Amino acid sequence: MRVVSLVPSLTEAVARSAPGTLAGATDWCTHPPDLDVVRVGGTKNPKTDRIRSLAPDLVIANEEENRAPDLAALRAAGIGVLVTEIRDVPQAFRELARVLEACRVASRPRWLDEAEETWAALPEPATRLTAVVPVWRRPWMVLGRDTFAGDVLARLGVDHVHATHPDRYPRVPLEELRAAAPDVVVLPDEPYRFTAGDGPEAFPGLPCALVSGRHLTWYGPSLAEAPRVLERALRAARP
Repeated sequence: MRVVSLVPSLTEAVARSAPGTLAGATDWCTHPPDLDVVRVGGTKNPKTDRIRSLAPDLVIANEEENRAPDLAALRAAGIGVLVTEIRDVPQAFRELARVLEACRVASRPRWLDEAEETWAALPEPATRLTAVVPVWRRPWMVLGRDTFAGDVLARLGVDHVHATHPDRYPRVPLEELRAAAPDVVVLPDEPYRFTAGDGPEAFPGLPCALVSGRHLTWYGPSLAEAPRVLERALRAARP
C-alpha cells in the first residue's frame, strides 16, 4: 500500500504504525524526525502533480488543514482521498483508528491504546483557569469555538474565553485580548511560532505559557504524553 499524508500528525501516526507505507508527506511533516519520503509541498499548497506521480493508493487529509480544491483535483485524477474531521479528543481517537484501518494496519498499535488510556484516566481538574489562546499574530487570531486544541485544554482545566465565539479562529484586536484579563495566555509554537521573545511582551502583567504546538494541536502518538507536557508548561507560567 502506498499512502501520501497531507497532515503532519497523521503522517506521524502512519509512519509509527505501518513503516514503509508512506510514499510522500508535506514539508511540515517533521515527525518522526528520520522520515525519508518524497516531500509534496505544504498542507495548504500541495504539489498535486507530484502526488499523482507517486501513484498512491490513498491520500489522507483533514477538512481543516487541507483545501477542498486540492483534494477534488486528486479525486479527479482517480486517487482515493480520506478526509478526517477532528474537533475533540474522542473524535481524534475514532478518526485515528479509521485512518489506520484505511492504511491496512493489521492490528491496533500500542501507542493508540496508551494515548486513549492516558486521556481516559485524567482526573477532574481541581481548579479551572481562563485563557486566551492566540494561534497567529499580525493579525491576532485565537482559538474560537469547536476546536480540537480547545477541547484538549478544557480537559486539562483550562477554559479559553473565546470558546463560544461564532468563528473557529476569530481575529480579535490585541486590546480586546488584554482586556479579557485571563488567568493565563497560552502561546503555542505552531502554527505561529511564539517564543519567549515573540509573544509574551504583548501581554504585560499576564502569565504566559509557552506550549508545544505538537502536543496541543496534533492528534497522533504525541497524544500519549500531551497532558503531562502541557500541564508542566501551564504550571511553569503560574508558579
